[in-house]
Amino acid sequence: METILKSKTKTVTISPENPFVIIGERINPTGRKKLTAELEENNLAGVARDAESQVQAGAHVLDVNVGVSGIDEVKTMIEAIKIITQITDVPLCFDSSKSEVLDAALKLYEGRALVNSVSGEEEKLKKILPLVKEYDAAVIALPLDDTGIPKEPEKRFAIAARIVEQAEKIGIKREDIIIDCLTMTLSADHEAAKLTLETMKLVQKELGCNMSLGVSNVSYGLPDRDVINAIFLVAAIENGLTCAIIDPTKEETKRAIVVSELIKGRDNDCLKYIQLFRNKVRRSI
Repeated sequence: METILKSKTKTVTISPENPFVIIGERINPTGRKKLTAELEENNLAGVARDAESQVQAGAHVLDVNVGVSGIDEVKTMIEAIKIITQITDVPLCFDSSKSEVLDAALKLYEGRALVNSVSGEEEKLKKILPLVKEYDAAVIALPLDDTGIPKEPEKRFAIAARIVEQAEKIGIKREDIIIDCLTMTLSADHEAAKLTLETMKLVQKELGCNMSLGVSNVSYGLPDRDVINAIFLVAAIENGLTCAIIDPTKEETKRAIVVSELIKGRDNDCLKYIQLFRNKVRRSI
């Protein structure tokens, strides 16, 4: 089950057999006042800065979200793509709830992109899936529908299965559908992470799709968030997570991924772990 993403010069393969894929989350104005203000002023310096820093920190793909109220999101997305592709060569993930923004981004992009995202809402299925097919993209699928986000793993799985069925009907291959089983915050529901992991087990067993998560949502409103994120990430990897939308500049997160790869036997001679340790020592000197 290989999901293949491409830029003009680089290919990233997401699969259970390949190294874990980091999708950098920082080009997103949600909760970031400075980036929001910059985008409102049509200033893309922050977008460029976050693109470069995340790739340097190890991001394999960059999520691009420029959704700020009151701006021309299509125009801003196009400008962001042009700037990002000038300074980095990793594949891109286009993150918008608006089909016209996704259409413009996919039309411009010279590569094979990831679309973030489609849900089980009927309107989204009708608008987003045809774009994914038209531009031969891959897509992240969210198991929520017009009734909201189910609390039962079985109901979330049923929505995910329906999205896969609808996508396959129009010719989108199953390997090009990445399921995001939805990370909800523990501070609002202490069983939220358990529900996500149980949903993942069903997806892994019944659908076999690659899976992604927005990991940092799990710790919102709690202290020492990086530790919570890192431990949840390891648990998710053990339940079939093959990629995640995360901040690669966070040391705890990177360490969790490297150690998981080490334990899974994917780090020849422990070289990646040793390099991570050396970098940590250098920073402490």
